[in-house]
Amino acid sequence: MTALARPTNGRMIGGVCAALARRFGTSATTMRVLFLVSCLLPGPQFLLYIALWILFPSEDKARTAW
Repeated sequence: MTALARPTNGRMIGGVCAALARRFGTSATTMRVLFLVSCLLPGPQFLLYIALWILFPSEDKARTAW
């Protein structure tokens, strides 16, 4: 498993789905579809997405931090 960092390439909005897909070994498209399907359920999905967008560092910033 790789570190959780939003990739600089392959982002759609914030790169959260792409980061999670990379971490769990699935495609970014699969993760995006799962997020869209989860939006049909009640809950704070958009708030969670925004929180992860803030918490996950960008890949280029994470690379320079090490």
